[in-house]
Amino acid sequence: MNRLAYYVPLVLLGILAVYFAAGLGRNPATLESVLINQQVPEFSLEPIEGSSKGLTNADLKNQVVLVNIFGSWCVSCRIEHPFLMDLKEKNIVPVYGIDWREPDRQAGPRWLKKFGNPYTLIGDDPKSRGAIAFGVTGAPETFFVDKQGVIRYKHMGPITEQIWNDTLKPILEALRKE
Repeated sequence: MNRLAYYVPLVLLGILAVYFAAGLGRNPATLESVLINQQVPEFSLEPIEGSSKGLTNADLKNQVVLVNIFGSWCVSCRIEHPFLMDLKEKNIVPVYGIDWREPDRQAGPRWLKKFGNPYTLIGDDPKSRGAIAFGVTGAPETFFVDKQGVIRYKHMGPITEQIWNDTLKPILEALRKE
């Protein structure tokens, strides 16, 4: 019985070691979304200043689209912005934007005027209604939504040419074949 008292802590330590090892093996840049393969939740966002139409979940149906969450305050958004402009210029995929948590209503429109507007439609999201619908944890985040309005993929961080070619472009091609 005395020997058992020595083995119990060792067994518990072994179990903890397995959990820690599993946690260390995960990529902290990927955060699984419970919304993958789920319908985009219902939302309706007002247009940003200077636009006549906002963004709703109904706008994201009938074609494969990218939904990009951005903000003028977001440094990483500035990094990916030229690539989004390139997607628009080459007409590769429609990109819809959610202008998230701006410090004032003119910040996003000013930023887009300065750097260009790659978005088909943009919703103003000062209270995170659209971001909550997508389960956003930070900016930028980009989602593929299929023709039926189902979220199929979530990318966290800026999109670069390498990320596009290695990950996102193959997903787009597969979704278009469905």
